[in-house]
Amino acid sequence: MLNRATELDATSPVLRSFYKAGGVTVLITVLVPFAEMAIYYLTGVAQASQRTVTVTDWFTLYQDNWFLGLRNLGLLNLIGASLLTPTFLAMYFALRRRNEPWAALGTVLYFMGMAVYLASNRSFAMLSLSGQYASAATDAQRSMLAAAGQTMLVEGLNRMGIFLIDSAGLVISAVMLRSEGFSKAAYAGVLGNGLMIVFEIILAFVPAWRSAGLGIAVCGGLSIMTWYLMVGRRLLQLGSA
Repeated sequence: MLNRATELDATSPVLRSFYKAGGVTVLITVLVPFAEMAIYYLTGVAQASQRTVTVTDWFTLYQDNWFLGLRNLGLLNLIGASLLTPTFLAMYFALRRRNEPWAALGTVLYFMGMAVYLASNRSFAMLSLSGQYASAATDAQRSMLAAAGQTMLVEGLNRMGIFLIDSAGLVISAVMLRSEGFSKAAYAGVLGNGLMIVFEIILAFVPAWRSAGLGIAVCGGLSIMTWYLMVGRRLLQLGSA
């Protein structure tokens, strides 16, 4: 009876539609890095980004081009991470019969990472401060807002949320190694998320190795994009089964 209930649960129309949703959103996430590159090469974007040295530079950028200010403080990364929410849930449902405790751990780590990342991202808070700074009537008000903006920029440097999301991907990829249908994708996921964790450790503890870390991040990013493509394909297959 229990096995029959599990089979019905695995093939239910609701679950199949959720697999499709997870597959579509992870494939959309693959487009985020390309959108980043496309925006970077637009006329004037690189020059405007290089001028954001002080907090008042950031306020000026927001006043001149609010979207570019949001993008430079991680808007597209925030969108990409949010799109992975149905994907990680879909992967949990697809993998739980193989190894539910570890699949649950990976999913919990992802949501912890998202919570920390959302809490530490200051792109919209800086947009609000820039508007207040532009309308400030006195130097005292502007100084207070500049100090608040500087605090926001420092808080935005917190990368613990990204570290937790990468850790979630590593755990889920490890579960995939023994799961039929996901095993090929697992290797790209383990490699990509593992390299990104190494990159985060370098940034946090060995900043002098930043140049080498960027090479590791590029390799990790390409592997993760491959993982996303393979996972998306597999989830769409499950949704159509």
